[in-house]
Amino acid sequence: MTGIINVVQSPLFAKQKKKLTKRQITQLDKAVRIIIANPETGTPKAGDLKGVLVYKFRIERNQILLAYEIVESTMYLYTFGVHENFYRSEEHTSELQSH
Repeated sequence: MTGIINVVQSPLFAKQKKKLTKRQITQLDKAVRIIIANPETGTPKAGDLKGVLVYKFRIERNQILLAYEIVESTMYLYTFGVHENFYRSEEHTSELQSH
């Protein structure tokens, strides 16, 4: 796999990120840098989410799941959130994969 050159945020991802505090944004950005350094660090999903990887990390005391996809040298950031609401919102955004 080639290195990541571009990072593209979905509108949903950008909207969610705006709601975070500066400290939480720092933790989210750290998780994104970890993924850029090792793009296959996430867990591959199946079914409707085939091709999407999910990386788990913590913001404060909450476990956060971040959905992303690597296409050639571009990383697409789809959504992130706590586990309870994550898969419900991710299934609704699966149409984002048609880029």
